[in-house]
Amino acid sequence: MSNDPVVAIVGVTGAVGAEFIATMDKRGFRVGKLKALASARSAGKTVSFRGQNVVIEELTERAFEGVDIALFSAGGSISKKFAPIAVKSGAVVVDNSSAFRMDPNVPLVIPEINANRIRDHKGIIANPNCAAITALVPLWPIHQKNRIKRVIISTYQAASGAGAAAMDELVESTRANLNGQVYTPKVMPHPYAFNLFNHNTAVDPETGYNDEETKVIKETRKIFEDENIAIGVTCVRVPVLRAHCEAITFECEKPINEDQVRAIMAQAPGVKIVDDRVKNYFPMPIDASGQDDVLVGRIRKDLSDPSGHSISMFVAADQLLKGAALNAVQIAELLPQRVMA
Repeated sequence: MSNDPVVAIVGVTGAVGAEFIATMDKRGFRVGKLKALASARSAGKTVSFRGQNVVIEELTERAFEGVDIALFSAGGSISKKFAPIAVKSGAVVVDNSSAFRMDPNVPLVIPEINANRIRDHKGIIANPNCAAITALVPLWPIHQKNRIKRVIISTYQAASGAGAAAMDELVESTRANLNGQVYTPKVMPHPYAFNLFNHNTAVDPETGYNDEETKVIKETRKIFEDENIAIGVTCVRVPVLRAHCEAITFECEKPINEDQVRAIMAQAPGVKIVDDRVKNYFPMPIDASGQDDVLVGRIRKDLSDPSGHSISMFVAADQLLKGAALNAVQIAELLPQRVMA
């Protein structure tokens, strides 16, 4: 009889669900039994896990009996309904939606930053927003050495953040465009091929900020445990399949220079420096895709700040991995041994 945990994946047929399976396999995450959960229309189909075909079950209130760890990536409404049911059944939930992120009783965790918060969970642990993860993994080690007072972020967000259907739409609309055909968007609010637009979340009519930008602001303050950090964010959807990029400028309390930032980045967990000025080679989605690390480059003095307190840089990370599935699996790996027994 295996003592390894029974793991349920909620939303197993989605883009992140597939990455949960691939990431657990790649990292050798020990699983006694995998429960693949999805909507009724997918029930009876199979997914492959470590050479075995696992039959997909319909997500119901009884689906979590015997489950130790439940990885959720099926949207906020599903998480709000079924995560408490999973907890009541005895599972620890790692939720990839925004449903519980700002709940003061739910830890919001990036393992490279605040793994210690995992022990505070009351059954649910929230996975942060993908754009927040991409920025905060490299910003945190700087913040520890020299507190960041202010940060300005502009994002270039991939289709994967809107799900597998958006990725398909990008491919299909690009193909249609190249063939001279008209393509009517079905998932995105605007034409996606050879275009970019404001992030496809609702815009607050009073502030002018979209929901994605608001998430990054609020989640940064919660994860850094610093309500005074000033944050400005502009989130944009770009025609890239699965890796987010971000232009980041940050201001520290004390003066900071490029060499100091590079030295910090060289030792930072989950970060890889890609910063070759001679070859004009810096972080790109094509290189970040499929990689666990956040790529960091374009590290340079912010010339708009003569005080020497500010640095600009450019980062890229796989939205489906560190921005979602990898971060969740890393959290699961750090759960107390009593859960894993």
